[in-house]
Amino acid sequence: MALFKKRTVGKPGEWYYCLVHQKVEEGPECPAKDRFGPYATREEAQHAMDTAKERNLEWETDPKWHDKAMPPEADA
Repeated sequence: MALFKKRTVGKPGEWYYCLVHQKVEEGPECPAKDRFGPYATREEAQHAMDTAKERNLEWETDPKWHDKAMPPEADA
């Protein structure tokens, strides 16, 4: 007996962006490891990669999230 059942049918109104197929899906069609979402609208899911790029850029340029450089002798 399986502990977790694979959900094959998504809920209407749940939108995902599949990273493998590079397409928007209503309901989860692909495994969770291969998708972003859920999103409230199809349009939000269509812009999932743009949203991810914007968030990554914000994180990379935010000084609060960067540790100070470690001294060379501490790398050992």
